[in-house]
Amino acid sequence: MSAADALPRFHHRERHSIEVAAPPERALAAAKDVELSDLPLARLLLRLRRLGGTAPGGRLWDLLEASSFAPVRDDTFVLVGKPWRLRGGLRPEVADFAAFDEPGYAKMALDVRALAGGDGTRLETETRVLLTDGRARRRFAAYWLVVRPFSGLIRRSWLRAAKRRAESR
Repeated sequence: MSAADALPRFHHRERHSIEVAAPPERALAAAKDVELSDLPLARLLLRLRRLGGTAPGGRLWDLLEASSFAPVRDDTFVLVGKPWRLRGGLRPEVADFAAFDEPGYAKMALDVRALAGGDGTRLETETRVLLTDGRARRRFAAYWLVVRPFSGLIRRSWLRAAKRRAESR
């Protein structure tokens, strides 16, 4: 399952990719092995989101798994929340992501995939967001206006770090 499978309809989408001179399995494994210490900007932004708390460490993948993102496959996560709120207004207890439609929320899907092609692999990440009502769409639009550039920087940094890891193995 991909983000497209988990959330076929969406209001916002962010996609990034990079060419990696390695087989798909190695490229995907490298993406999962990227440490937050490889992503200083991501660590800073996560620290700011936590109001100056300790910067997280370890693998970015483990942070996703330990947060309220629910894995729906080895390379796809889903989440329901209100990211425009300081603490994210997360709903980790959502039993049926596809059917969830409570007003005031964002349904989010994130994936990382490695596609064989040519002499290597295209490593991609995609994030899709569906808002459950008009008010949530307006709130998310204001939030996304500020956050989107940083979100993109994190994704591109993640992919570059994965490329370095995959190509050095």
